[in-house]
Amino acid sequence: MGNLGGGIKKFLSNKNTVTVLGVVAAIVVLYVAYNMRVKSAINPINVPYATKEINPGTQITSDMVGTRAVPPSMLEGDVIRTQGDVIDKYSDADTVIPEGSLFYRSVVVEKEQLPDNIILDYPKGYVLYNMSVDTASTYGNSVYPGNYIDIYLKAVNRIAENTQMTADADKIMLGKLMSNIKVLAVKDSSGQPVFSNLDEQRTPAMIVFALPEEYYILLKKAEFLRTYDSTLIPVPTNESLKDEPGDLQISSDQLKDWINRVTVWTETK
Repeated sequence: MGNLGGGIKKFLSNKNTVTVLGVVAAIVVLYVAYNMRVKSAINPINVPYATKEINPGTQITSDMVGTRAVPPSMLEGDVIRTQGDVIDKYSDADTVIPEGSLFYRSVVVEKEQLPDNIILDYPKGYVLYNMSVDTASTYGNSVYPGNYIDIYLKAVNRIAENTQMTADADKIMLGKLMSNIKVLAVKDSSGQPVFSNLDEQRTPAMIVFALPEEYYILLKKAEFLRTYDSTLIPVPTNESLKDEPGDLQISSDQLKDWINRVTVWTETK
């Protein structure tokens, strides 16, 4: 046994032997690696594709997505390889995804990345309202999409009746006009979402929400009451923390009646 061990040791200590074994090992490694590379290049894998044409800005649902086996050599660039990275996402705003096409990360986006994503979030029959704000009126940039706000109205009462000023004339009025308004977007002066990129310091210039047309007209009337030094004041609430947030509603019939009394009502068809 000792002779056998000594023979093996002597065999391995021979430089020629070591060289030959090294060459053989290298050939084996190259062969295995080559075969693995060939198999990975020719063995098809299942990837998602569009089962129908998908228009720009469309939510991609499961019925729009199928899978097919594709050679890996075709999966160059940013091809998406799993259905989970496609379903419930959106086609980019300026892109049509043809029927039969594979999906690419450059044309499949999150809803927040769509320039008009807010039109996807409000009830049918509602109207979008854009309220001008700044850092102060958003409480140090603390109003986020999905939050709820109340809207207060501050104005100076300057109503004259029978050419005689009322006892309340020239007095400041301040009260809650509307409650439970859900914020859909907070944007800067260029229309970019304030919170889409936290690495950039963007200043809020507008908050966008939706409300019934009757309420929209009432707010616009209040906004345009320059003669009465009117100001609309958004006030954030904790309504979004409730399991069932309250319904949007008028909070003061007195303020509502005053606004309508000092403005002209125009019927819409």
